[in-house]
Amino acid sequence: MKNDKTELFEKMPIGKALFIMAIPTVISQLITMLYNLADTLFIGMSNDPYKVAAASVVGILFFMLSAMANLFGVGGGSLLSRLLGQKREEEARRVCSFSIYGTIVISAVYSLICLIFPQPLARLLGASDNTVGYATSYLFWAVVIGAIPSTLGLTMSHLLRSAGYSKESGIGLTIGGISNIILDPLFMFVILPAGNEVTGAAIATMLSNVISLIYFIIIFLKLKNKTVLTLSIKLVKIEKSLVGAVFSTGLPSALTTLLANVTAIIKNNLTAGYGDVELAAYGIVIKADMLPLNIGMGLCQGMMPLVAYNYASKNFPRMKAFAKAAQVSGMVIACFFIVLFQIFAKQIVWVFIRDEQTISYGKDFLRIACLATPFMIANFQKIFCLQAMGKGKESLILGVCRQGLFAVPILFLMNSLVGLYGVLMAQPISDACTFVVATLIYRKVYNKIIKENTSTAKKEV
Repeated sequence: MKNDKTELFEKMPIGKALFIMAIPTVISQLITMLYNLADTLFIGMSNDPYKVAAASVVGILFFMLSAMANLFGVGGGSLLSRLLGQKREEEARRVCSFSIYGTIVISAVYSLICLIFPQPLARLLGASDNTVGYATSYLFWAVVIGAIPSTLGLTMSHLLRSAGYSKESGIGLTIGGISNIILDPLFMFVILPAGNEVTGAAIATMLSNVISLIYFIIIFLKLKNKTVLTLSIKLVKIEKSLVGAVFSTGLPSALTTLLANVTAIIKNNLTAGYGDVELAAYGIVIKADMLPLNIGMGLCQGMMPLVAYNYASKNFPRMKAFAKAAQVSGMVIACFFIVLFQIFAKQIVWVFIRDEQTISYGKDFLRIACLATPFMIANFQKIFCLQAMGKGKESLILGVCRQGLFAVPILFLMNSLVGLYGVLMAQPISDACTFVVATLIYRKVYNKIIKENTSTAKKEV
């Protein structure tokens, strides 16, 4: 089986290859962000802070699906790219199959848990008597019903990108995003009666993920004879070496996402302690701040297969060049958005809701939150590089440092010392601390790789 993306990985100029891989992922991330924003935007049209707060609260459980997708999508995708770099295509096919069906099983289990414990989970995340009804309704449609299509679509997107099909991966996510933007107002304001805006948004999200999944299935079937991408359940083998290789990278990525959601739960609860209006403002700011972060994430996702492939084929100068190009691009993006958010914070929050009190909190929150952007993008870039190289332990250390060692203690400390605004200030501080650790770990890993490779080359001579 011939991999028709060899030139992209091995020979194409650095900037062009990164552009080809990153642009579709950035666009798809932006579209995905837009449909996440669409829920908040359309719900905000009700000018009801309780509904906005409910969507923000239960949104954390929805984003937990990303952690499961990372377990098999990032873990399986990284291994798939490395196997392609080593020309081990039959093993890559087994990895693809294992990742797909593993995703289905874990998503079904999570869906069942959310079905059995909807109210306790919503309360745990900070839902009040005013918001719990809206929150559980969103949870049922977006997570209980939508867990498998949402998670499986993300995993298949990761696998496509890891095989060099970044454009097809991006199109699939874009189709889902555009579908959600169209379906949101249809279900919220036309099909369902007034007062059911949160439920309508959840149904639209679920259906858009189903549409996206159908596209990915069609693409996999189309590519099955000329790539390692497969839907064959017959190739699923629970081999210790295969499972260990997938989980060594996927588990740290999933745990990092899980820890991020735990941190978000703590933030929600701390913010909810000041009132539902404050929680609504915080939810809007998180959505707005997703713009630069999603662009940075798309850049990192486009870079990851290129780094993984060249690491496996021992082309370390090319691997380093891709990492550096992504880092420089990320910093330019971050600085641009800091300036934009500082100047237009009030107008940006106004787009989501017209409630003056919510806007007053939101503009201040956004100006603080955006200061974390350069550090966050730089940290993501280093974590993605480590995952691409299969360095699960090191990427896990960084994830734990960012969300556990630094974020949670700093959250409680700043909340105690500063109050409400301290909750927002904790993010830039914790990400700045993580950046120092990430830089040290990444340099140590890279220098060790070069040293070992040089030593091996001398022995062979």
